[in-house]
Amino acid sequence: MAQDKPAEEAKPQAGQLETVIVTAQRRSENIKDVPMAITTLKGEKLDVLTAGGQDIRFLSGRSPSLNVESDYGRSFPRFYIRGQGNTDFDLNASQPVGLVVDDIVQESPMLKGFPVFDVDQIEVLRGPQGTLFGRNSPAGVIKFDSAKPQIGKTDGYATVGIGNFRSKNFEGAVNLPISDTVAARVSVQSQNRDDRVHNNRPGNGTKDFEGYHDDALRLQVLVKPTSNFSALFNVHARDMDGSATLFRANILKKGSNELVDGFQYGRYDSDAVNEQRLSTEGASMRLRLDLSGVTLHSITGYESADFYSRADVDGGYGAVYAQPMGPSYANQAAFIPFVVETADVLPNHRQFTQEFRAESVNSGPLQWIAGLFYFNEDIQIDSISFDSLAPGNPKNPFFATQYQDTKSWAAFGSLNYTVSDKFKLRAGLRYTNDKKNFSAKRVELTTAGPFGISNESKNVSWDMSGTYALSPDSNLFARVATGYRAPSMQGRLNGLADRPSFAEAEKALSYEAGIKQDLFNRRARLSASVFQYRVKDKQLTAGSGQINMNQLINADRVTGQGVELDFQANLSDALRMTLGGSYNDTEIKDSKLFVQTCGNEPNTKGVNGCTPTGVAGPFAYTQKLNGNPLPRAPKWQGNFTLRYSVPVADGEFFAYTDWAYRSTYNMFLYEAKEYKAKSLVEGGLRMGYKWDNYEVAAFARNITDKVQSVGAIDFDNLTGMVNEPRSFGVQLKATF
Repeated sequence: MAQDKPAEEAKPQAGQLETVIVTAQRRSENIKDVPMAITTLKGEKLDVLTAGGQDIRFLSGRSPSLNVESDYGRSFPRFYIRGQGNTDFDLNASQPVGLVVDDIVQESPMLKGFPVFDVDQIEVLRGPQGTLFGRNSPAGVIKFDSAKPQIGKTDGYATVGIGNFRSKNFEGAVNLPISDTVAARVSVQSQNRDDRVHNNRPGNGTKDFEGYHDDALRLQVLVKPTSNFSALFNVHARDMDGSATLFRANILKKGSNELVDGFQYGRYDSDAVNEQRLSTEGASMRLRLDLSGVTLHSITGYESADFYSRADVDGGYGAVYAQPMGPSYANQAAFIPFVVETADVLPNHRQFTQEFRAESVNSGPLQWIAGLFYFNEDIQIDSISFDSLAPGNPKNPFFATQYQDTKSWAAFGSLNYTVSDKFKLRAGLRYTNDKKNFSAKRVELTTAGPFGISNESKNVSWDMSGTYALSPDSNLFARVATGYRAPSMQGRLNGLADRPSFAEAEKALSYEAGIKQDLFNRRARLSASVFQYRVKDKQLTAGSGQINMNQLINADRVTGQGVELDFQANLSDALRMTLGGSYNDTEIKDSKLFVQTCGNEPNTKGVNGCTPTGVAGPFAYTQKLNGNPLPRAPKWQGNFTLRYSVPVADGEFFAYTDWAYRSTYNMFLYEAKEYKAKSLVEGGLRMGYKWDNYEVAAFARNITDKVQSVGAIDFDNLTGMVNEPRSFGVQLKATF
């Protein structure tokens, strides 16, 4: 249960912005007093961004320096902050951006995509969070806090929406006061869409694509028998059935990043099965005891996931080395240099976490937090190969199996000291011990392995920061912090001679400074920061080119620097605006590191192979990485929203538009003309009418219907992935 909010959260006067309270430092504080770059999202903004049934990728670009993408679709989102992320598509991939939901870290990629509904607030914490949030957060943390049960209060809401592609969405919540000491809150969401991409080559179990049924539930019970003790129980689950991402062969023009002439979003001809199923379950218990001068917390969490995803990774249909039949994409057989059909399966996953934390509660100048944390995760991953062109498929498929057991514990603490009314200092320290046991084997006509890797890693993370009040409305801040990502292991073995790969721990050191200021009698608010970081032994993922594989590597050093801006204002009684932006300059610094490019072989038919633009490596079809930016890391990002409202009759007419921009980026570690994503602007609009306890609205996402390549598979047939097309619909919301 959250702490009581600080006294400065006074009710705003007419026209003023609300005070934003965050728990980025594990205490409830005014965002202006926290010495780090933070962006929050809540309320109507979330309603707008999720109006069309969007999954968690809607967050991309909605905070400075934040990018979110996926090679799997509605599952396995990959997060990037200040350019740092991980393009690894294996199911045990670690990320440098931590995700924390209701105080429980979500380590597995399969847990990170849990639907966003009935959320009180989202906080994006930029920069290393190694002291209070621990391992695997050297780039930052995204923190979700669900709306909590309230004792003695009955309320709730329900939202129903329909849209194009026969989409049907429902979201609702109800708060139930069971007694004077017990309350419950039930929250549900159901998102559904029919298939919108037609397959002209059905058979062998193939079908149309991109429909889904995605249902989620959260039940919370708050028990507060006395004024100084509370227990919050949380049970949640998700069940999703849909399509994997469509990998579209031959969609990029040779020598450019433009889509080929005749490209049709609604058509994807495939000779293979495409399906995806994900179910997750979890529970947590959060205990709080208030004593004289200290508050004790116990947070226990359990999560599990079951996942199956099968896709036509080679991007279409046709015999190996089929020649194109014409210049039009819509009328040609796909150039398939080799058959790649795979299924990634997570038949066994469980995660257990336990945190004990004590924090001071007094009026003196010194405040402190101390705690212990334990993490245990077991994973089994099966990677299965199919071939729809082979007789008997999928009889006796080849497969690889990986087992990973991770145990980690940490001791941490932080100190806040008020030097004067204007100057405050903070410092934190965390010791982490990680143990990971990994094994992998390959099963074909004979079996290779298992091949094992065991590793123990220890780390000390720390941070120091301070704030200085120029005035009651303006704070300067500065922060230096370190972060740590535990060693990684991968073993999606290919053939009997392959072996697992290993990446050493990466360690980050970051500097940032900025200003947070309320303006014009709190009608506007500005937050601006500059930062610089360096990462030693940066973990990167290199693709194989010829097969659907990953290899882990370490770069000696990666650097990043940039500027971030958040601004919001009530321009008038009728107009509200937000504006955000960031500049990120990243660079890989390792003179000896190189990777394969463009399928790692000459295209024997003389068509479609990509066009590298970087510095050639020591071997044919390789490229040096020294000087390259990080992949999926746009230099420029921006976001803008504008809300207009006016009283009409006994209600209110409103219109809310939102826009996000990002510049180009490299899809892979190497550079190639076809694999440099074009800059992209996407906008949304939601407008409607409110009266009494009701609201009716129309919405549209990607209103310009801009569709382009945003990702790729680096075989030698220019296989790409595109962004979502325009969606639109209507919603009805009732509150009580």
